[in-house]
Amino acid sequence: MSALSLAVRDSNTMLRRNLLHARRYPSLTLNLLLTPIMLLLLFVYIFGDTMSSGIGGGGPDRSAYIAYVVPGLLLMTIGSTVVGTAVSVSNDMTEGIIARFRTMAIHRPSVLVGHVVGSVLQSIMSVVLVGAVAVAIGFRSTDATILEWLAAFGLLVLFALALTWIAVGMGLISPNAEAASNNAMPLILLPLLSSAFTPVDSMPGWFQPIAEYQPFTPAIETLRGLLLGSEIGHNGWLAIVWCLGLAVLGYLWSTSKFNHDPK
Repeated sequence: MSALSLAVRDSNTMLRRNLLHARRYPSLTLNLLLTPIMLLLLFVYIFGDTMSSGIGGGGPDRSAYIAYVVPGLLLMTIGSTVVGTAVSVSNDMTEGIIARFRTMAIHRPSVLVGHVVGSVLQSIMSVVLVGAVAVAIGFRSTDATILEWLAAFGLLVLFALALTWIAVGMGLISPNAEAASNNAMPLILLPLLSSAFTPVDSMPGWFQPIAEYQPFTPAIETLRGLLLGSEIGHNGWLAIVWCLGLAVLGYLWSTSKFNHDPK
């Protein structure tokens, strides 16, 4: 077999392994998935009328706030899901299976590729589930064209790929699963400090640069524009730059750590 065929075969094997683990132990994914769903229900039904009045400047309109908050929560779902990837990678590194893989005649990067592809698939499935909940409580995207839907899907996949590589690196540097979960916690907290729930210009002046110059805000604004037909402006290329930059950084960090880690 050629080197490429071996790499594809071994990566596919590692992907099946990680998906099998996720199926056998779904509690971690479900627990992380509950966070964006609970926030969706909380902000829509408890704070929706008040928040919509503050954002729109008019009367209470819960349906308008559903449209505003859902794009941010879809990206937050990705951040929550990849925390499980960091934990899974840390478990592999500390429980001895990686040492066994290194003694076998397999394509070494396939171990990480299996984690990454499996995590991206789980992230997209989680996004679909949260999106279904959002549609059930009233979210509608009637202004989006087919091309905008495809672009939105591409952005979600690219964002999931970028965060997954960062999560893999966090898992590799963590001494145990608990540390991996803590190290990856910023991937859940950053959306709370973005434009996911309120516009950046409504925040205190000193805090606005923190909310604006981070990866989640341009991605949220781009996804919001694609789904709702609002202005995207410079956020589109900023989101792509953030995604590509994080993906490359995470890949280089993860592969370097994996190839040199003695564990």
